Amino acid sequence: MELAFYLSGLVAVLATVGVITGSNPVHAVVYLIVSLMAVALVFFALGAPFAGALEIIVYAGAIMVLFVFVVMMLNLRPDEPEQAWTHPRYWAGPSLLALVLLVALVTLIGQGEAGGTIEGELLTARAIALTLFGPWLMVVELAAILLLAALVTASHVGRRRSARDTRGGAL
Repeated sequence: MELAFYLSGLVAVLATVGVITGSNPVHAVVYLIVSLMAVALVFFALGAPFAGALEIIVYAGAIMVLFVFVVMMLNLRPDEPEQAWTHPRYWAGPSLLALVLLVALVTLIGQGEAGGTIEGELLTARAIALTLFGPWLMVVELAAILLLAALVTASHVGRRRSARDTRGGAL
C-alpha cells in the first residue's frame, strides 16, 4: 500500500510540474487530469475511497471537461495547425504517467489492501457530508459562487463579436 502511495504521489508532483511548465493550455489540462487522478489514488491508498471517487468524478471528470471546453472556446492559438497537438511527443508524458498510475493501482488491488488504511480510520460519505455541510457550509457555497462567476466570465470573454459590436455598438 505504501508503494502505491509513493508512486501516485510522485506522479502527482511530476504531472503538476507538467501543468506549470506546459506551453499549450490543452496539454496543461491533460497533465492536470493526470495529476488529479494521482491524487485520487493517494486517497485510495490512504483508505479514503469516497474522497478518491469524488476526486475522480467531480474534479477529473466534470471540472476538467469544463476547463477543456473553456480552453477550446477561447481559441488561444488560432495560428497553430489542427493536427499539431496529435503529435506523439505531446502525449508521451501524460501517457507514461498514467501507465505508472495503472501499475500502482494494479499493485494496490493485487495486494488485496485496496480497502484498508495506512493509519487512522476509514473516511465515509457521512463524515464528509457532516464536515462540508456543517461548519464549512459557507465556504462550500462561496466556492460554488466563485466557480459560477468564472464560468460566466469565460463565456463573456470567449464569445465572438458580431459585426455590430466591432463598429462601435454596445456590447
